[in-house]
Amino acid sequence: MSNQGTTTAVSEVATQDSWWWSWFSWRPTSFQLLEVAEKKMLEGVRRSFKSYFVPISDDNKIQTIETESEEDRLPVLLLHGFAAGVGFWTLNLDEISQKQKVYAIDLLGFGRSSRPNFPSDSADAEKFYVQSIEEWRQKAGLEQFVLLGHSFGGYLACSYTLEHPERVRHLILADPWGIPEKPPPGEEESFKLPRWAKAAAAVLSLFNPLAALRVAGPWGPTLISKFRPDLRKKYEGIFGEDDTRVMEYIYHCNAQSPSGETAFRSLSIPYGWAKYPMIHRVKEIDSKIPMTVLYGSRSWMDSSSGYNIKYLRDKSYVDVQIIKGAGHHIYADRPDEFNMCVNNICDKVTEQSDLSNIAQHFMADDIEAPSSQSGES
Repeated sequence: MSNQGTTTAVSEVATQDSWWWSWFSWRPTSFQLLEVAEKKMLEGVRRSFKSYFVPISDDNKIQTIETESEEDRLPVLLLHGFAAGVGFWTLNLDEISQKQKVYAIDLLGFGRSSRPNFPSDSADAEKFYVQSIEEWRQKAGLEQFVLLGHSFGGYLACSYTLEHPERVRHLILADPWGIPEKPPPGEEESFKLPRWAKAAAAVLSLFNPLAALRVAGPWGPTLISKFRPDLRKKYEGIFGEDDTRVMEYIYHCNAQSPSGETAFRSLSIPYGWAKYPMIHRVKEIDSKIPMTVLYGSRSWMDSSSGYNIKYLRDKSYVDVQIIKGAGHHIYADRPDEFNMCVNNICDKVTEQSDLSNIAQHFMADDIEAPSSQSGES
């Protein structure tokens, strides 16, 4: 499908009518190449699936992957992290969709979804995202789902659940971004941020996070391969050691106009902390909604945030799990363990639904008509 939705060019270093902007915009990418790169990433998925755009307001479109399933249970909705897209779930779609449908979407401003102009105000930008997810839900015809968000997607999953609790049966946060408050001055070093992330954060307050990737023009793909070879290694098990499709997908996802990056920048403060940390709002999430927070044991995210959520939501179900050997991308670092965690959660959701239906059935049966008895006393 070649319909690419609305795109908006956002210049970080120059205006489009300047003579040198044309040189900087000389990048070996296009939405067509991104579509090809996504298809190559999804070649790792064996189960049948559909790929289509869901139209929402303002002529925007949300790229959607919908898997088939052997059973008809409550579906799972996957929200990817910053600078990612649906192709990164290629190690998870088969296993998670064995018992329920899985929907994976490209958030607005990322992947193959439309790249609109987001509000500059951070609160409005967050609402814009929540509204887009809700409009997608309405168009997709889903009443409820298990909602899973990774990193930045975890932050948006929390925000969506705050606004639409009736749609979420279980909230899963996978190494979520934006939960804790920024540490006081002098205590930032306790946060296990890797060197590459610190380097990227250093330019966050001046430009969009991946501005260098686009300014590099035809050398952009080389930058990806040089600075993030670890991402390619996560998929070597299915694509092979010398396969370049992961690097190509990352490049084409992020060499387009930086709509989502601009939104992320407005939602964050130097260097990479959430402007409105979710830890101050997580207690407002409906207490009846169970939550599971997953962290990688080697992640630079601080797992203590998960236990803080558990403490603040002491009247609610909150389970914190640490996946051994996994880093920030826990769904790709340890896909078997990650998929098992998600499937176990979905099993529990189904069991609870079955018990609820049985309880309602017995409640209805308890109201019986008076029986008439005959005979002599």
